[in-house]
Amino acid sequence: DLTPEMKAFVDQYGKSTDGKIGIVELAQVLPTEENFLLFFRCQQLKSSEDFMQTWRKYDSDHSGFIDSEELKSFLKDLLQKANKQIEDSKLTEYTEIMLRMFDANNDGKLELTELARLLPVQENFLIKFQGVKMCAKEFNNAFEMYDQDGNGYIDENELDALLKDLCEKNKKELDITNLATYKKSIMALSDGGKLYRAELALILCAEEN
Repeated sequence: DLTPEMKAFVDQYGKSTDGKIGIVELAQVLPTEENFLLFFRCQQLKSSEDFMQTWRKYDSDHSGFIDSEELKSFLKDLLQKANKQIEDSKLTEYTEIMLRMFDANNDGKLELTELARLLPVQENFLIKFQGVKMCAKEFNNAFEMYDQDGNGYIDENELDALLKDLCEKNKKELDITNLATYKKSIMALSDGGKLYRAELALILCAEEN
């Protein structure tokens, strides 16, 4: 239940009628110097495909996560694109804020799904795939089955076949009419059209028990 003051705040800054304020809307309340999250979402990441391409750029060592130094580089580039020149100490502060907000397991690193929370819900296809994650054994079996030529990676056609089967088996979570979007976003993780095991695991493979 919202107090009158809270309701007035939501009415003023919330664009939807669901009584909630999204992160972009909340960022607009902040002073321009502070709302780097708004820059992140609106100027850099306009779609899930953009997000995946950005992930590829900043997860430079292909570790499957972005550590504090990689995140710091990410924010520095982002603020420079927004014509914001800041001191290194302020950049460090921004990095720490970002980790506090999105590092769900407090390991000092941002995983793909943690950073993806910045995407608008309608663009965050990873939310859909949370319901179809496989254990390590299932994932490895699936990868080997769809890597039909056994060359160690999945190409676009092999990914298409895999996603069609996933959509068929998981109709509650995945909509086959969005197959092209799923495929385009996931292939943004590929290396010249080659989607290797580690990259596909970011989407489909749950942590091994």
